[in-house]
Amino acid sequence: MAKASSRPPGDDLFGGLVDQQLATSGPLAARMRPRAASELVGQQALLGDDGFLGRAIADDRVPSLVLYGPPGSGKTTIARIIATSTRAQYVELSATQATVADVRAALARARDHLAGGGRTVLFIDEIHRFNKAQQDALLPAVEEGVVTLIGATTENPYYEVNSALISRMRVMVLERLADRDLDQLIVRATADDRGLRGRIVVDEAARAAIVARSNGDARAALNLLEAAALATPDGQTLALTDVERAAGGRAIPSDRAGDAHYDTISAFIKSMRGSDPDAAVYYLAVMIAGGEDPKFIARRMVIAASEDVGNADPDAIVVAAAAARAVEFVGLPECRINLAQAAIYLALAPKSDASYRAVDMALAHIDQYGPQRPPLALRDASRANARHFGHGEGYRNPHRAADAVLNESLLPQELEGVRFFSPGARGVEAERAARLQSLRAPGRDETPF
Repeated sequence: MAKASSRPPGDDLFGGLVDQQLATSGPLAARMRPRAASELVGQQALLGDDGFLGRAIADDRVPSLVLYGPPGSGKTTIARIIATSTRAQYVELSATQATVADVRAALARARDHLAGGGRTVLFIDEIHRFNKAQQDALLPAVEEGVVTLIGATTENPYYEVNSALISRMRVMVLERLADRDLDQLIVRATADDRGLRGRIVVDEAARAAIVARSNGDARAALNLLEAAALATPDGQTLALTDVERAAGGRAIPSDRAGDAHYDTISAFIKSMRGSDPDAAVYYLAVMIAGGEDPKFIARRMVIAASEDVGNADPDAIVVAAAAARAVEFVGLPECRINLAQAAIYLALAPKSDASYRAVDMALAHIDQYGPQRPPLALRDASRANARHFGHGEGYRNPHRAADAVLNESLLPQELEGVRFFSPGARGVEAERAARLQSLRAPGRDETPF
């Protein structure tokens, strides 16, 4: 069902009374929700005087938007402020509850309102949860300008929202609130009549603990402040121990299917590639604390052992594979030590992506030119009549040559002289490079692909 947070007069007999009651007895985060753009904290890149959204609100020319950001970054608040700042009717739908019929009913009311000269901001929370039919139902109204659609999502909209709908909207990326923003919210909540004014005083250590535990989430910060305040007698100072008791242990946000998941594993891999063992262990710890599957971490390390270290240290893949086996054999929590050992080894190992580049260049060549048949000498000669077609003819066994090496190319004739593998000059691979130089026939033209 649609929720009208800015109701036209007479829209709901009891709606205004409910809002008044919630303003005094609702959760602290709801009571302290900013009511005007001047009360907003954070997101200055978007909402400041030079920000796109700030200018659009000031000029009363806000387009349809997708507000994409983590929980507690202000998506719903910004949508409501847009509605009140632009003097538009505000209709709110939750994608977890609304049906296609609810969407069509909201759009019908918006058309009626438009006929009377009014505009409608339609806010859809968690828009990524709408199915294709629900999203498609919005397309004509957005394209025609019947509504200003504002969708909020914690998931990457380019993956989760229909491309046809995204193309008609602007994507605004919201960041987690900075520590100073959360600190400002806590100070305001203890000084505002809507908040905890006159009830408690929050000391500096307690305020810092709330900020640190909230991970940039304004709602989480105010919820923790309220929980700690409920256990603190009026007029008393809320201390660090009160916050720790109210927190009940540190809960690490887990986002195993969302952007945080991919961002953290990306940072982990790039830290090992960048030879920073401290960063690698830190991102490993973030994933473990957040409940990431250790098998997933181990698989990525096995890949990194060949992709980033390769033959510069051939033992890297052995270490990574052993860590993956330890994950299965030992399990958490102990396997965190095996993962850390392997992550540090990979971070400190000499690096080479030569194997990675070699196979990708070979695949690109095949994609461009198609696969070429091996030379006759290398083709299978064991089948009946195979030798009749020249298979195996001229083949020389390298074990019969000096050092078991033949001074000839074994590529298809069409690829004569093409080189896919270009070894690096670090670690063990430097020794391999010197050997390869001696193996390749002198004077032969080489063409890197």
